[in-house]
Amino acid sequence: MSEALVVSDVVKRFGEKTAVDGVSFAARQGEVLALLGPNGAGKSTTLNMCEGFLAPTAGEIRVLGIDPATQPQKVRDRIGIMLQGGGSYAGITVREMLKLAASYNVDPHDPEWLIELLGLGGVAGTTYRRLSGGQQQRLSLALAIIGRPELVFLDEPTAGMDAQSRRAVWNIVNALKRDGTTVILTTHMMDEAETLADHVVIIDRGQVVTQGTLAELTEHNEFPAVAVDTAEPLDLARMTSALAPFAVTAEEPRRLHYRIIGDISPRVVAAIASEAARQGVHIRELRVAHRTLEDVFLDITGRELRS
Repeated sequence: MSEALVVSDVVKRFGEKTAVDGVSFAARQGEVLALLGPNGAGKSTTLNMCEGFLAPTAGEIRVLGIDPATQPQKVRDRIGIMLQGGGSYAGITVREMLKLAASYNVDPHDPEWLIELLGLGGVAGTTYRRLSGGQQQRLSLALAIIGRPELVFLDEPTAGMDAQSRRAVWNIVNALKRDGTTVILTTHMMDEAETLADHVVIIDRGQVVTQGTLAELTEHNEFPAVAVDTAEPLDLARMTSALAPFAVTAEEPRRLHYRIIGDISPRVVAAIASEAARQGVHIRELRVAHRTLEDVFLDITGRELRS
């Protein structure tokens, strides 16, 4: 497959501040690429350069073979952009906005079909300012794909959406991929990237710190773990005490989800189940876990909060 997006040694400086520092990656035609990173890592600046809104200080970008710095409109005629800000006028209705967007394209999707596809039928006559956050997001996605783009940039596409809307967006991304559309996805939801992405690029402090397929990024499992999901909270201190003879550690990444890390043996698994039974806690699921994309992300970018 040909490369739809190529970013080569790209640098972007704002005065003395370097926001992007030698970033390189590529996305092939029909591929979903997830661009991940903490807030302020340089993702948005990188995407703005790819979309032709900013020119790089150094390096080269090619979008569908075109330089967005010198031919931004030619690039934007062939791509779709889903903006977090919505991209619609406050006083215009959903149907009016989609019809207006369709009029700008040579071979657009049918606005009524997109309204049905994205569950906007009940608010088709509602102005943008009166939509919920999730409805605004769905309209923004419809605007991004109405022109049948060859490449689409989706910036936090499911932010503020309920579970049903989120699942519908995932289905649309997979349909775009099947149709040969390249999707560049930014998200803070690691399960979303795991589900959708063929290739993952993690940026931190303006640099690419790792990239590869999900399998490549998660294959190294130096610290195997047992993942335990429970119906009631475990007393983590008691669990830690029960596991002390086995030189493993117990942690609670989120409520009712626990992870025991170290040299996992059948005796460790038995001890986990026994201690849960002593505490009267029902185990919903117990499995030997491998590194997730979230583990990789936190290992690389750090687990502490940033100012």
